Amino acid sequence: MARYTGSVCRLCRREGAKLFLKGERCLSKKCAIERRAYAPGQHGQARVKVKEYGTQLREKQKVKRIYGVLEKQFRLMFAKADRKKGVTGENLLTALETRLDSVVLSGGLATSRAQARQLIRHNHIAVNGRRVNIPSFLVKKGDEIQVREKSRKADVIVAALDRAGEGQTPDWLSVDKGQFKVVVQDLPSRDQVRMPIQEQLIVELYSK
Repeated sequence: MARYTGSVCRLCRREGAKLFLKGERCLSKKCAIERRAYAPGQHGQARVKVKEYGTQLREKQKVKRIYGVLEKQFRLMFAKADRKKGVTGENLLTALETRLDSVVLSGGLATSRAQARQLIRHNHIAVNGRRVNIPSFLVKKGDEIQVREKSRKADVIVAALDRAGEGQTPDWLSVDKGQFKVVVQDLPSRDQVRMPIQEQLIVELYSK
């Protein structure tokens, strides 16, 4: 399977915004955006006039990179969102937010999306008592996401839960730290998506 293996800090710099791909580092002075707030490469500091298509493309690329989704997978998700009832852009964001890796991250069981994906792939996470090792698995209202019994002493998981503070968990999730459990109380609404995303630009891009 194809995947990006370069520096994720370059992705943040290319989009000109913090995508929070490295967890705690993104909140420190070591963050690449804090030190070099311009695009990577020899022409990174050049002034470039961005047209409408470029703005739409950059927004799509930013969202793909935030959620760690490749182009083909992202197009399929958009197609499904477009077929559903409701607003296409909001349907797309709901699908991205309810991916298992997103819920593990939002629930405080991991400090970064890459770490969340690794925990899932290495069989540390169960959904409704059943082991799930697919990061793109979509959770539903009422699902219980829990760290498996044998994995609860893992240092990375304990440290992540210790760092997870009150007010950081989205309203549509509830967290029981003692049970290493996250419950999906409801599907996220548009105003509960915290990342600065203009989904209408993506809809316009794919509608051409």
